[in-house]
Amino acid sequence: MDTRQTPQQNRLAPPGRIEEVAAGVFGYIQPDGGWCLNNAGIITSGGRSALIDSAATVARARALRDSAVAVAGRAPQWLVNTHFHGDHTFGNCVFADEAVIIAHERTREEVLAAGLHLQGLWPEVAWGEVTVAAPSVTFRDQLTLHVGDIRAELRYYGPAHTTNDTVVWLPDSSVLFTGDLVMAGVTPFCPMGSVSGSLEVIEQLRALGARTVVTGHGPVAGPEVFDVSVDYLRWVQQLAADGIAAGLTPLQVAAETELGRFADLLDSERLVPNLHRAYAEAQGAAPGDPLDIGALFGEMIEHHGGLPRCRA
Repeated sequence: MDTRQTPQQNRLAPPGRIEEVAAGVFGYIQPDGGWCLNNAGIITSGGRSALIDSAATVARARALRDSAVAVAGRAPQWLVNTHFHGDHTFGNCVFADEAVIIAHERTREEVLAAGLHLQGLWPEVAWGEVTVAAPSVTFRDQLTLHVGDIRAELRYYGPAHTTNDTVVWLPDSSVLFTGDLVMAGVTPFCPMGSVSGSLEVIEQLRALGARTVVTGHGPVAGPEVFDVSVDYLRWVQQLAADGIAAGLTPLQVAAETELGRFADLLDSERLVPNLHRAYAEAQGAAPGDPLDIGALFGEMIEHHGGLPRCRA
């Protein structure tokens, strides 16, 4: 199967845009939110500045830095990684000389273990001279960052999108940065974490009462964004239960499934690896137990009829 992208498929997505969501708090939104087009966040107050996540390529990380400097008047002093995936961490190298990089302790471990592996999936992407820049400050459960007068609570709830997801909660402005634990208009993705864990964590996030949710991919949203993720993940669990009862593989279930109300979510091919995670949990695997991600991606590509498009 020829999985190469055509020039039309690989055209670059537009640059990110700044969206102010509260006083001193900004979302950096990279449309359309598909593969490797992640969001970031900027917090600035009292001459201090923090960034939430970087970007997939050096060029995109430099554009993010320019935007951060434009709104804060200075480069960020802190950079929080919400998890280890390369679209959120490859750009760390652009900030490493001027910002302290902070993340959950497992994020540091996974950043170092993964290296630049993601580049092998889309070798034609203009990644730039990316070097691995792992977090130098880590935490286990919760860490509070004071950015001037803005209190930013970094929280870890357990395996969900990955085993090492951090959310950033700003209680005074009721703004929540979820990383990829929640995405807006984009198919959830949890083969490296947990379907059941995602459902549990989302309910804990809902209980925070956020008015504004900046997700890891897609437009800025309100708390209704939780409902779509919950509905999808419960649907995946039911598909897995039915597939196991029928003696079907996840790939076979995906081939027979109509997406219905989830058809408009970007990157629908993620159903295959999500089903693998749901199957594993239904058959006794613990949240976060490792799966063969390379094999899962191979099945996802087979189901999709080629490599999904990356326009980073």
